[in-house]
Amino acid sequence: MNVTYNSPILLIQGIDIPHRFIYPAFALLLVAYLIILTTNIGVMLLILMDRSLQQPMYLLFFSLSFNDVLGNTVVLPRMMLDIVSTNPSISYSWCVSQAFFSHTYGTSCHTVMMIMAFDRYVAICHPLRYTSIMSPTMVAKLTVSAWSASITLVFIPLGLAVRLTRCRSIILNAFCDNASLFKLSCQDLSINNITGLISSVILHGSSITSVAFTYFRILVSCVSKKNKELNRKAMQTCASHLVLYLIMLWSGFLIIILHRLQIHNSYRTLAALLFLIIPANINPIIYAIQTKELRTKIVQMLYSEVTHLQ
Repeated sequence: MNVTYNSPILLIQGIDIPHRFIYPAFALLLVAYLIILTTNIGVMLLILMDRSLQQPMYLLFFSLSFNDVLGNTVVLPRMMLDIVSTNPSISYSWCVSQAFFSHTYGTSCHTVMMIMAFDRYVAICHPLRYTSIMSPTMVAKLTVSAWSASITLVFIPLGLAVRLTRCRSIILNAFCDNASLFKLSCQDLSINNITGLISSVILHGSSITSVAFTYFRILVSCVSKKNKELNRKAMQTCASHLVLYLIMLWSGFLIIILHRLQIHNSYRTLAALLFLIIPANINPIIYAIQTKELRTKIVQMLYSEVTHLQ
């Protein structure tokens, strides 16, 4: 018998960790989170303060770093608190907010990566027209479009979840997301499942198609050119971007599949942590190392700090 249970406080199932591993797990997440904050905020501040870095490619790095900080800040501190809590709970309003921002992070990973792939395509295949195509206005339009599309793809299925009456008060996940929210209801969830599936298909379909197309064109362009040194640098940059994209893509697929298959919560949490932590830690390191101008600025900044301390 279905019972309406619109409690303002929800319990979180959390992560099933043996007691002796609770504090090591907390410490591990804390270190990962601090590294994410330090590296990504450092890159963002460097781009903001140095006018020479306020170019299309670096502004896209800024969007990527901002998104990584957003997603991890919404999820990791709360998850760390729940690990050490004896009775993890969360208010319904904060749960909805966490679901909104965590999904916005996930969708923005795809949309920002799509723009970055397009940026690399223009830079490699049309270098003489790069400045005119990737103008500040175009970068602003692409960035606004990326974030607007992300918010729209999140808002519709989440809005359908919020409208449901609740008959349960336990979030069957380590943090709040759309699927966990609509599973609180005993109503017919067909429209929620269908809408969520459509949103996922639109997001992943457009992401995979656009990235595959741009990298195919880049590959064709590199093969047709005879400049081996230029091709080597282009392929090196694209390879790192592609590896990060594939990690993000498959960990995102795992989260969706594990929710649909009702697999144990621990596997979903592991996939979510993979999606959150690995790209956010690797992105600033990879792009800082492979981008000469950014790498030079970081070295200069560190050298000046060391000199000042001496």
